[in-house]
Amino acid sequence: MSISNKNYALLVAVMAAFLTPFVGSSINIALPPIGMEFGADAVLLGWINTIYLLTLAVFLIPLGRIADIHGRKRIFTYGIILFTISSLLAAFSSSLEMLMVLRVLQGASSAMIFGNLFAIIASLFPDGERGKALGITVTGAFMGLFLGPVLGGILTQYLGWRSIFFFNVPLGILTTLAVFRLKGEWAEGSGEKFDLVGSVVLGGSLTVLIYGLAQLPENFGYYLILMGLIGLGTFFYMEGRIKSPVLDVKIFKNRSFTLHNLAAFISYSAGVPIVFLLSLYLQFVKGMGPQSAGLILAVQPVMMAIFSPLAGMLSDKIEPYRVAGLGMGLTTLGLAGLTFLGEDTNLGLVVVCLVALGMGFALFSSPNTNVIMGSVESRLYGAASATLSSIRVLGQMSGMAVAILVLNIVMGSAIISPENYSSFIYSSQLSFALFAGTAFIGMILSLSGKKSVDDLFKKLLFCE
Repeated sequence: MSISNKNYALLVAVMAAFLTPFVGSSINIALPPIGMEFGADAVLLGWINTIYLLTLAVFLIPLGRIADIHGRKRIFTYGIILFTISSLLAAFSSSLEMLMVLRVLQGASSAMIFGNLFAIIASLFPDGERGKALGITVTGAFMGLFLGPVLGGILTQYLGWRSIFFFNVPLGILTTLAVFRLKGEWAEGSGEKFDLVGSVVLGGSLTVLIYGLAQLPENFGYYLILMGLIGLGTFFYMEGRIKSPVLDVKIFKNRSFTLHNLAAFISYSAGVPIVFLLSLYLQFVKGMGPQSAGLILAVQPVMMAIFSPLAGMLSDKIEPYRVAGLGMGLTTLGLAGLTFLGEDTNLGLVVVCLVALGMGFALFSSPNTNVIMGSVESRLYGAASATLSSIRVLGQMSGMAVAILVLNIVMGSAIISPENYSSFIYSSQLSFALFAGTAFIGMILSLSGKKSVDDLFKKLLFCE
């Protein structure tokens, strides 16, 4: 491929990677005015994001498989176009129901984008260049996370919440124009059949599982989670016995692929609750305003954006699993540091921990993706990319479910107030300690590289 074609691919990847995290993080700022306009309560407002994540999770793997059959560039392009159109229509929503439907369309279009994003990069860039390209691509996503609350707050305050969706339209048009300049197509599964039954079983299982996570700590939620897990077990059993599965489950026999996806799940589950808990801590316990709290919380994504390209380049020069392990180690230290938060804690500790976490997530993300994409054959790039994106969504949902579950166990339904700050801080400390422990396990998984399971346990027990 020509250098210019690779540059176009990288430009498209960065712009696409920016779009969906931006609208996801910026819409959180706009929830109060949306609720006031449509008369929605907190539960309904929560579903504006939940239904997007649910749709994304359900469609990622099936659309990734369709892309393997009919062409990744084609499905990716359809995704960008649909995302742009749905964003435009969302800006004209006349009811909460209309907005919810359009969020479903945004979720489906995001599945077309993220189910193929890493696969296209892996197809175009060889091993010695892939890490750098993935690092730059991930930087686009981190910039979306960083600028979402900042620009979202400004747009909502001065132009109203609808302006957030309008903001996506020109970006979507520019990305569409760029992808049309991208040469080539990748369809290693061309001519194969699409497994509709497996897709339905997978979609139904994920729907039940994610809805169950959203219902915790109610008993009903646990039953739904169990049903969802049974459904996923059934799906894996079915897919291992048909000729053209929607997901080639034999891919999980690849130890490196499986272990590093598990590490990715741990990373994503630990990352989302950090902003949620610290936002409450800074605004309630420390009495800071939203703008000041947002500036402090911005430290983490800024560090992620700065160090992601460096992490990608490092993973091209040395074993990427070592860089990912270092990143997860820094994440472990950052989370462990947050367990010392108290009512009188100096904000310097929060900033230092956020710096460590930002560097940690940056050093982990693109090298770990590099390991995952490099561990499979090119014909499985679509499946690998879609699986990793599904892991991201499930990790985010699981992390939030755990944090909310801990809050409910410690505080119940009590509103955060000076009388129960100590209970809130204790629940936050428990969550950070729990995620620090899982991050440590993620570090061990990341450092496992291509070694045997015996070596993995030796590392865990410090026998080496």
